Amino acid sequence: MNAMSGINTTDERRSPGDAQAPGLARLRRIELEALYHVGEILSRSLDFRSTSREVLRVLDEQAGMSRSMVTVVDPESGDLVINAVSVEDDADHSGHASVRYQSGEGLLGLILDEKRTIALSRTGDDPRFLDRLGLYDRRLPFIAAPISLGGSLRGVLAVQPNTPDDGLLEERTRFVEMVANLIGQSVRLSLDIEAEKKDLAEERDSLRRTVRHQYGFDNIIGRSAVMRRVFDQVRLVSRWNTTVLLRGETGTGKELIANAIHYHSPRSSGAYVRLNCASLPENLLESELFGHEKGAFTGAVAARRGRFEAADGGTIFLDEIGEISPAFQAKLLRVLQEGELERVGGGRTLKVDVRVIAATHRDLEAAVDSGDFREDLYYRLNVMPIMLPPLRERPEDIPEIASFLVNRLGEQQGRRLSLAESAIRCLSQYNWPGNVRELENCLERAAVMSESGHIGAELIHLDRQREALVPGGSGFAVPAFSAGAPAMVMPSAASGFSPSNLNDPDLDERTRVIAALEQAGWVQARAARLLGMTPRQIAYRILTLNIEVRKI
Repeated sequence: MNAMSGINTTDERRSPGDAQAPGLARLRRIELEALYHVGEILSRSLDFRSTSREVLRVLDEQAGMSRSMVTVVDPESGDLVINAVSVEDDADHSGHASVRYQSGEGLLGLILDEKRTIALSRTGDDPRFLDRLGLYDRRLPFIAAPISLGGSLRGVLAVQPNTPDDGLLEERTRFVEMVANLIGQSVRLSLDIEAEKKDLAEERDSLRRTVRHQYGFDNIIGRSAVMRRVFDQVRLVSRWNTTVLLRGETGTGKELIANAIHYHSPRSSGAYVRLNCASLPENLLESELFGHEKGAFTGAVAARRGRFEAADGGTIFLDEIGEISPAFQAKLLRVLQEGELERVGGGRTLKVDVRVIAATHRDLEAAVDSGDFREDLYYRLNVMPIMLPPLRERPEDIPEIASFLVNRLGEQQGRRLSLAESAIRCLSQYNWPGNVRELENCLERAAVMSESGHIGAELIHLDRQREALVPGGSGFAVPAFSAGAPAMVMPSAASGFSPSNLNDPDLDERTRVIAALEQAGWVQARAARLLGMTPRQIAYRILTLNIEVRKI
């Protein structure tokens, strides 16, 4: 008996003589062609159940083995369970999923124990044969080969030739073993890929948890009343797919808020794509956002998808949206309205499902009135506006923000940094025209200059000249600091205000707007005329300057 053969084969096999030689040569040609197709099937997919069915189809159509099945070892119980049955008979055996073979149970159970090939010249001659599916003909041969992986049994390939034994059972047994070996290699690759997918999924989930924590609301510093209102707005809007427009001066943390909105939204598992619209010229901006086809312009050597396509199913953050040209605004409007775009140089319309978060420091209302920004795009973006206050309007947050930034700088520099009370007082008395970004740069400069790691007031260098150019800076009425929000500056007779000096350059903008509203009886349209503004512009000023509108 051959080493790869099983039971009941030695006496019944006949060595192929001269009369059988033509049949053997023909059989080998058939098997070689079948092996080629089996290898081709196993190489084009990692879906083991699907490829198993395709392999059995090849055995049926090309190798004359129409009754066949693949069983695999259940990793939990160790039993053999059916993975695939020959295509011809599978429809009649839809309940095969419940069929299993335990160790030592029937011929397949014997393979579980002995891990060797079994070949029978007549299936019904062995009393241990179990045909639980009613699949096999007991008058025909039967071959079952182990599917092994690294010396470990992973399953069994069981087949039945369609004709009685013609003396070539040993040759067919070798063929079945080769097919089982190919299946084993496919199983190895499939398991490796599955393990990598599992590792990547775990790593992805871990990163998502880390990112969600990093961009959580608890990590955005702000205990002032104005920032608490911002957080409430962000929590509400994060639940929905509403377009958000973040407004505020440079350095107020618009990108940080955009991150928090995405990572706390139903789209948090989708892509998050960011782009600064002011960083690219118009022609490159269109290609970057919408993609381009091969040959669309010089240098377009291949087709490339744009940021909107990359963000499909997720969120795109468009920073500095107020800087895009009127011509490009029309193209962007179509994407926002219809969810459709065309690549540069292409004629095919692509559908995208993207949530848009935009940000700007510009006065879009003034830009609309001057014709620099499309009014329809403005309304499309301004669905849910969130105004981020400048740092000078929430001075009570400065000590906590400064401490956080100093701790982060200490981690980056690999040493302990501390901030003196005198430094905190100095920081709190400055208006920060560059907002948090300027504060961070100031503290980093101070940390570099500190030999001991202790940052005192003498290391804090402030740009007083630039401070004088912003509302509330030197030469302007500075809000009085308190434990709460800054005190509201109100015009009064004592302050020397009169309608004739509304445009007095010595008055800060907040005082002028409130004065005009007082004079106009808090009717915004009248106040706008007094200041030479449009109603939209004064409404924007009321929002940005955090003016509480009185009801008369």
